[in-house]
Amino acid sequence: MIFASNNKGKLREVKAIFEDYEVKSLAEAGINIDVEEDQDSFYGNALKKAKEIYEIAKEPVVADDSGLCIDVYEGWPGVLTHRFMGEEATDDDRNNAILNKMKEESNREAKVVCNLVYYDGKDIVVGEGVLNGNISNERRGSNGFGFDDIFELENGKTLAELSSEEKNEVSARYLAAIDLKEKLNNK
Repeated sequence: MIFASNNKGKLREVKAIFEDYEVKSLAEAGINIDVEEDQDSFYGNALKKAKEIYEIAKEPVVADDSGLCIDVYEGWPGVLTHRFMGEEATDDDRNNAILNKMKEESNREAKVVCNLVYYDGKDIVVGEGVLNGNISNERRGSNGFGFDDIFELENGKTLAELSSEEKNEVSARYLAAIDLKEKLNNK
């Protein structure tokens, strides 16, 4: 199956999680597009990507959408996690903006939500993962991407302070992948 992403960090995670499957990146499948994420839900964005890539490749596709949802801001940035500062913003820009916005907040509870959608031209199977935690007071760790260095787990470590193996065992993408694999195996 094709994993419909150009994000190298996500691709590494998905290939490790789906190690018993043949997972191809968009590049390995010879596809060079970036599907616009313009839906109002993680599921909507993932489904749109899966369907658009399937129409090109005509083979099973798994697409994801995920994001950071901060409780005190009613789930913001949510589906806009990667885009709330514009397409040119970096992970550093976004994380610094979130930390700055939250500097006076005592409620730092947040969650990472991931939807993985499998589409094979007729069947749609959805896996969902939710990882609860908090927004840290400062950026910590160097092993990660996105908001990993500001998302703190119950053990006090940020996702970026975990090894790749440790992160793959707790991430929302991992939880969504386990959910999806279980549903695919029972299909």
